[in-house]
Amino acid sequence: MSKANDPSLKSWIEVEPNSDFPIQNLPFGIFKTQSSSPRVGVAIGDQVLDLAILNKLGYLDDLKIDNAIFTNQFLNDFISLGKQTTNAVRERISHLLNSNTSDLRDNKEARAKVLQYISNVQMQMPVRVGDYTDFYSSIDHATNVGTMFRDPNNALLPNWKHLPVGYHGRASSITISGTNFHRPKGQTKPNEAEPPVYGPCKLLDFELETAFIIGKGTQLGESISTANADDHIFGMVLFNDWSARDIQTWEYVPLGPFLAKNFASTVSPWVVTLEALEPFRVPGYKQEPKVLPYLEYSGDKNIDITLDVFIQPENAEETIVSHSNYKFMYWTMEQQLAHHTVNGCNMNVGDMLASGTISGPTPDSFGSMLEITWRGTKPVKMSDGTERKFINDNDSVVIRGYCQKDGVRIGFGESRAKALPAL
Repeated sequence: MSKANDPSLKSWIEVEPNSDFPIQNLPFGIFKTQSSSPRVGVAIGDQVLDLAILNKLGYLDDLKIDNAIFTNQFLNDFISLGKQTTNAVRERISHLLNSNTSDLRDNKEARAKVLQYISNVQMQMPVRVGDYTDFYSSIDHATNVGTMFRDPNNALLPNWKHLPVGYHGRASSITISGTNFHRPKGQTKPNEAEPPVYGPCKLLDFELETAFIIGKGTQLGESISTANADDHIFGMVLFNDWSARDIQTWEYVPLGPFLAKNFASTVSPWVVTLEALEPFRVPGYKQEPKVLPYLEYSGDKNIDITLDVFIQPENAEETIVSHSNYKFMYWTMEQQLAHHTVNGCNMNVGDMLASGTISGPTPDSFGSMLEITWRGTKPVKMSDGTERKFINDNDSVVIRGYCQKDGVRIGFGESRAKALPAL
């Protein structure tokens, strides 16, 4: 186990017991202030540690990292240094923030320069996303959708248990938490017997997902095995894959998702490293039928991440609508990456691969309004007394996630966005 993961570690920075960012986490992100340009930071409690200033003051001298890496609007260059270096940075920060280490703790002037409250900074997109892929890897979600729209006795398509189904999505419309968007417009076909119509989407939905970020690229023609996949994964974020269900229903045959998906996706700002998540690995599903050899893996590869989704109507309290968990995924990140590259598809640092909607086996753990309200037949009551079948204008959807074990809570912060009326 990494020293930075030790459950007994305490920081000299006060961290609330329910904080997402204890000393065992130390996620990386990009922030800026009114007086500074974007730079690399690490979250600790309710504060952000400025790595550019920390490095400039000599606290990272042993690691010999050019300060231009930290005065950067994306994490890509930092991630490209490789896990040996990025893990060393995390270990060094863990040491500096340890309650027993006096170097930074007792230097009041340095502390004032390197620490800011997260509430006083503006978080940015953590990575420049070159390519984005979305998967369809939750067996409960795939079964629910197949039951709803096809034959309940054959809910899963013939290929589903043989490979992680996915599609290439749009990277340009992935935005940071807090970025609101307008309801999409497009073609829908409300009446089977009549021509399609054009207008704002009426069935706007969220999709509860996570995404992992590529930390080590490959050349065209090269494949990544399940055994070495973790070497290529830097960390994870929360991901809301907003969906226009009525546009999707009409357009998706024969080539799959298009305008129903590419208008907005919302990610959380802090990238939780794979190393911080290691203590929370759990066994995955028993995969039957047996997968092909390139998809086989050993050890526990699922991760126990509690995931909650809330809807907040304008000027009202939020209401929880889903309490799910990443451990319900049928296909693992390692299998997704192995399958994605088995044909020689090259990966680049900063590429984002999303899990697909995460649904559990019970209605309270479903990961979309499509499932929660069962195509609108079971509306959900909000805290203000109104009901929702799908997402209304000016509703905010918030996703929060965390792991918890041995008194340590490793969180992701939140993914939040408001659906504004169509332009």
